Amino acid sequence: MKENFYERLDRFLRRELSDLKLSSIYKLLRKGNVRVNGERVKDGSSRLEIGDVVHVVFSGDLSKLKRLEESRELTPKDIPLDILFEDDSIVAVDKPSGISVHPGKGIQIVTLIEGLMAYGDARGFVPRPVHRLDKHTSGVIVFAKSPEAARELSKLFREREVEKGYYTLVKGIPEENRKLISRREKFVESMAFEVEKSFESVSLLWVNLFTGKKHQIRRQLSEAGYPVVGDDVYGDREFNRDFKKLTGLKRYFLHCSRLSFTRENGKRIEIASKLAVDLQKVLANLK
Repeated sequence: MKENFYERLDRFLRRELSDLKLSSIYKLLRKGNVRVNGERVKDGSSRLEIGDVVHVVFSGDLSKLKRLEESRELTPKDIPLDILFEDDSIVAVDKPSGISVHPGKGIQIVTLIEGLMAYGDARGFVPRPVHRLDKHTSGVIVFAKSPEAARELSKLFREREVEKGYYTLVKGIPEENRKLISRREKFVESMAFEVEKSFESVSLLWVNLFTGKKHQIRRQLSEAGYPVVGDDVYGDREFNRDFKKLTGLKRYFLHCSRLSFTRENGKRIEIASKLAVDLQKVLANLK
């Protein structure tokens, strides 16, 4: 097995099978074509350890799994970056809404990782992502500068040693602060929210996120009856349409405002990001 900095099986496969679409990689997992140390593994979030041997067994027509769209290589691009924190091993950026972290299907414009690559080229390091934010989520995102830092930070995220705080605006008025349990993660406590301020039909919440599954906040708040405003995937489209006309909101209202963690050397790192300007304007319009 090649050197692996990401530890999750799906991320490892995505890197090693870079000529396949992510959907094709998950299809291989679902069909039992991926084996770790001889055993079939269908869960892409399974963790890899040093020394694990990964085999992909496929006897069909590989062309059916190939990318349909043209792939492009990562290219360093000089773009404006708002650096929130930087030391010898990590760099944290205030990510704006509307920019993807990585290229993906249909993403041909510049991405955040390519901006960090250009920034790193000028300073002698290669950026390595250790967590993710969705395209339309703004706020704090951290990159490692070395394989060692990537492994350390990935472990902190995996073991839930990173405190993650988000601001979000939701439809509805929660009567009290709540903790939410994730059925998809064996009923673990996945997040807790506090009501910062309530308006006529929406509420501003502060969310402490304990886990980090895809679309965790948006999906679970929707399941709890408080969908994120502007989210047309898990939320109320008709409500969102009227709200956008009223306030000018152009995306879902979600911002990563704080990340904090303690490094192996005992150093405490706390990184904060002010609420994005477009979201501040939405709150001002509500007032």
